[in-house]
Amino acid sequence: MFLNELFSLEGKVAIVVGGGGVLAGHMEVGLANAGADVAILDIHQGNLDLRAAEVRATGRKSLPIVADATRKADLEAALQTILAEFGSVDILLNAAGLNSGTPFFDISEEEWSRILDVDLRSVFLACQVFGRQMVDAGRGGSVINISSASSGPPLSKVFTYSIAKAGVNQVTQFLAREWAPHRVRVNAVLPGFFPAEQNRKLLTPERTEQILRHTPMARFGEADELIAATIYLASEKASSFVTGSILRVDGGFGAMTI
Repeated sequence: MFLNELFSLEGKVAIVVGGGGVLAGHMEVGLANAGADVAILDIHQGNLDLRAAEVRATGRKSLPIVADATRKADLEAALQTILAEFGSVDILLNAAGLNSGTPFFDISEEEWSRILDVDLRSVFLACQVFGRQMVDAGRGGSVINISSASSGPPLSKVFTYSIAKAGVNQVTQFLAREWAPHRVRVNAVLPGFFPAEQNRKLLTPERTEQILRHTPMARFGEADELIAATIYLASEKASSFVTGSILRVDGGFGAMTI
């Protein structure tokens, strides 16, 4: 089997929740370049329009939908719009994210709840809504959750974010077991440190030095370096026997913290 056939997503429909961000945008273009049509959900219209245009530039269809990933009703409405436009759901990429470096004793209840809602509740709800569609349709499918290097040992100052991402790992492995009989694979991509909107403000010179000291490759990741992992996990042919995996793309950060 040739590589272009092994990793082809031709005829597939991908949904990206929280798809307006920079990292999600690169993954969306990667999915489109592999052949998938892409529905993009985000709360910000401007980001949606930009990412949708990037997907369409590949020659694939894009469907931008304004939706709050923490509201089940928004996701249910989005599902109906997607089914009316594309007819199926094959790939779900959960990429909604929110971060904060607030010291532990200063974290408000509101901040705690908001980060858990965006980073963990959104995954739970999207899996309920879009995962049920995959299971009930009987076509199989792939769910890809975005975890974080901060989900493991507590090496980071992003307390609530780390707890949320540890929860994402648990959701991933629990649903992988539950949905395997339905051929719906559930995996996670665990990025190391990729500067993006949600964490760029946290990268002080001191923190940058600390992170790089614990990263064997001695640099931050670049957004395009998440594409291959995403396509691999999305492809039924390439990863048909892969579920419950948490795939690290972290420059060796995990090897330094075991």
